[in-house]
Amino acid sequence: QVQLVESGGGLVQPGGSLRLSCVASGFPFSNYAMNWYRQAPGKEREWVAGISMIVESNYADSVKGRFTISRDNAKKMVYLQMNSLNAEDTAVYYCNAKVNYRSYWGQGTQVTVSS
Repeated sequence: QVQLVESGGGLVQPGGSLRLSCVASGFPFSNYAMNWYRQAPGKEREWVAGISMIVESNYADSVKGRFTISRDNAKKMVYLQMNSLNAEDTAVYYCNAKVNYRSYWGQGTQVTVSS
């Protein structure tokens, strides 16, 4: 079955950086786009970034220029490099894949930006 497992979250000071990772299994990873979403306390889950099977990337305006999504098909992993973090980036970050018209989610990894 499809499984997505995120890692790399933590506590970081404003202006700092973190790199999130997501390892995928149970589907032909290289054939599917991958996405990162996040959900802040009291807010709806929002899309952050996506990368297509041909490695085209797109970003939400709120993270453009600060976050970079990448993938390693051999390792079945997708990454989110987050730079210049601020308090508004505090959220649980989720890896997402849409496989055969069904959306799959990881368990999430907490990112907290605070001094």
